[in-house]
Amino acid sequence: MTQRTWFITGISSGFGLLMTERLLARGDRVAGTIRRQAAVDDLKAQHGDRLWTAELDMTDTAGIRAVVNRAFAELGHIDVIVSNAGYGLFGAAEELSDEQIDHQIATNLVGPIQLVRAAAPHLRAQGGGRIIQISTYGGLAAIAGGSLYHASKWGGEGFFEAMMQELAAFNIGVTIVEPGGARTEFRFGSAQIGTKIDAYQGTPAGMVHTVLQDRSRLPIGDPAKMVEIIIASADHSPAPKRIVLGSDSYTAIMKALSDRLASIEGQKETAFSTDFPPAA
Repeated sequence: MTQRTWFITGISSGFGLLMTERLLARGDRVAGTIRRQAAVDDLKAQHGDRLWTAELDMTDTAGIRAVVNRAFAELGHIDVIVSNAGYGLFGAAEELSDEQIDHQIATNLVGPIQLVRAAAPHLRAQGGGRIIQISTYGGLAAIAGGSLYHASKWGGEGFFEAMMQELAAFNIGVTIVEPGGARTEFRFGSAQIGTKIDAYQGTPAGMVHTVLQDRSRLPIGDPAKMVEIIIASADHSPAPKRIVLGSDSYTAIMKALSDRLASIEGQKETAFSTDFPPAA
């Protein structure tokens, strides 16, 4: 097993914390970003210099660049960049405030874009590395009541799929992780919801309010098992383009992609008919 240095955003809870704990336990080094320094005091006391931390708000582009530059300057070679920080915003689109929308896009989409833009020059200079984007099955499938969360994740899917192609020439692999529901703090801790509009009561979009408030509905995914697969993916060459985690994720993605393909398959003749003739 190769010991590596990992840069992970959002290590205070959820996947980020689990990854950090497992990596440190096996002897790797972690540079982690947090919102509050006290959140990882115990880990810092236990692992000392092998845990490097910096406070970071993912909506702060200048801050992202400064933290990434400092991490590379102080730690030298960083093998894996994990873009993990993010949260869910739910409710019908018109139930959400302008401020909620702006913050969701800034955190889940613009933040990861700026993170990779900041890290790419360092990875190129050192001759390669790996980028792992923690997305969701909601980056490929959509449900009512998740429009802005999906917007942030679908945008990320397009960005990172393009980055796979842009960075491949520099020995930098890019992987998108598509977890389903997992028993982390995502639903009952960090998730936010819009202000309920009575007109949506009883509609698919309105059901999201019930789902987020019903703690008896436990997600099916085991985050510890998911994290082990994410960590192990750094050993795979070439980097897997996508990793689907959870039966709910697999089922939702397969249905969404199959339905999308089926809606397009019968349009070949119409699509080709809009081209200029070959000799034109």
